[in-house]
Amino acid sequence: MALPIGAAQAQAVAPPSAALPDFTQVVQETESSVVNIRTTEAVPVRRSPMGPGNGDPSELFRWFFGPDFMPPGFGQQGPRARPKQPPAQPQGERTVPRGIGSGFVISADGYILTNNHVVDNSNGIFVTMTNGKEYKAKVIGTDARTDIALIKIDASGLKPIPIGDSNKLRKGQWVLAIGSPFGLDSTVTAGIVSAINRDTGDYLPFIQTDVAVNPGNSGGPLINLQGQVVGINSQIISRSGGFMGISLAIPIDEVMRVVEQLKAHGKVTRGRIGVQITEVQDDVAKALGLDKGQGALVSSVEADGPAAKAGVHPGDVITAFNGQAIKHMTDLPRLVGATRPGTSATVQVWRKGKSLELKATVAELDDKAASRNDETPSPNEGTDRLGLKVKALPADAGDQGVVVDQADGAAAAAGIEPGDVILRINETDVSSPKQYAQIVKGLDKSRPAVLLVSRDQQSQWVIIKPQ
Repeated sequence: MALPIGAAQAQAVAPPSAALPDFTQVVQETESSVVNIRTTEAVPVRRSPMGPGNGDPSELFRWFFGPDFMPPGFGQQGPRARPKQPPAQPQGERTVPRGIGSGFVISADGYILTNNHVVDNSNGIFVTMTNGKEYKAKVIGTDARTDIALIKIDASGLKPIPIGDSNKLRKGQWVLAIGSPFGLDSTVTAGIVSAINRDTGDYLPFIQTDVAVNPGNSGGPLINLQGQVVGINSQIISRSGGFMGISLAIPIDEVMRVVEQLKAHGKVTRGRIGVQITEVQDDVAKALGLDKGQGALVSSVEADGPAAKAGVHPGDVITAFNGQAIKHMTDLPRLVGATRPGTSATVQVWRKGKSLELKATVAELDDKAASRNDETPSPNEGTDRLGLKVKALPADAGDQGVVVDQADGAAAAAGIEPGDVILRINETDVSSPKQYAQIVKGLDKSRPAVLLVSRDQQSQWVIIKPQ
C-alpha cells in the first residue's frame, strides 16, 4: 500500500541510524599500559624544645603563650631576668604524600611518560600497575615548558601503548582517557575531539576534547579508537577546579620530540633566532599586500642575534621557517625551538611587497632584549593628514625614522602617542622629517596607510586613513 505523501517525505529525510562505538576492545588492549603515579615530598619540621611534656613547667607556659612569656615565680633572678632557654633544635624534614597522577608505558623496559607537574618537587615517585604491583621510579628528564616528564621503573616485559599520529586527528573524532581521577585507578572516560591546535598562550597546540578529565588524570593517555595514544591529558579549563566540559591534551607528536632529547640528555635544548613577534591582523595583512592575516609580525630584533645577522628587520612578516608555513604567530617559536642550535635555517619574510629568503644560524634559547634607531627639524607647524606632527630624533639615535611630537585625530584614535617613532609608511622607510612629509603628501586618501611604529623597542604596524 502506498504511503501518504507527507509520510513518504518524512521517511526520505529521516537521518540514518548509527550505533555508538563500542570501546571495550580498545580498553582491553590499552588498560594494562596505563599506570597510577603517587608522589611524596619532604616538608620541614622544627623540633621545638618548648613542647609540652618535656618536664619543665615554664616551657609548658611558653608553649601556649609564646616564647617571651614570663610565668611568675619560675626562675626569676631580677626584675628583667628570664629563664635560661635550651638551644633551638635543628630543623628536620619528614616525608608526606604530595599528590597523584597518571602515566603510560612507552617501552617494555620500563620507560613511562607523565606530566612534569605530576612529579615536580617530589622526593619519591611510586608507580602502580593495573595488577597492583608497585615500583619506585626515577626521573630520566623533565621539560617544564611542555609539561612533560620521562620516568623509569626497574621492570621488563611491560606492554607499551602504541604511539599514534596526532596530526591525523579531526574534530568530532571519538577519543578515550584512562587514568586515576581522584585516585580512582584505571578509570575510563570517553568523548570527542572538540578542537585541534588550541592555542592557550603556552606555545603548545593543544588537543581540546570533551572527555571527562579530573585531578589525577594528569599524565594519562588520550587514546583513539585504534588503541593508539594521541596525546597526554594535561589541563582542564574550569571555574570549579573539576571537569566542566573542556579538557586539553598535549599532542603526542610534540611529546615524542621532547622524549628523544630527554632520553639522550635528560633535558631539552631549544633553538632561538632573537626576534619578538606579534600577530598579523587581517587589516595589516591587506595593507602590506598579503593575502590573509598569517605569519609572525616582527616587532623587534635582538642586536647581533641570529635574525639580525640574517637581515631580518622590525616590521617584516615571517611567513615560513625551514620551508614550513607560519599560519599562526605561535607556529614560529615552536618550529624554531625544535631546531637544533648551530644549524642553518631558511627564514622567509615579507617586506615591502616582496618575499625574501634569508639564512639564519639558530642559536641556543636564552632571553635578551632588542635595540633601535634615527635624525633634523620637521617642516610641519600643525598636524598632517595622518594627524601627526613629527621631528627628528637626537643625532646619536641613528639614521632611520622620525619621532612623534604630537598626535591627534586619526593617529590618536589608532593609538599613536608622542614619543613613538615612525620607521616606515607602507613600503617606504622613513629617513627624515622632510622625507616623511613628502611621503604623507603623496598618500592616496582612498586607501588606508600602514605605519611601522616603534615604542619602547617594540615595533607594530598601525593603520590610519589619510584625511
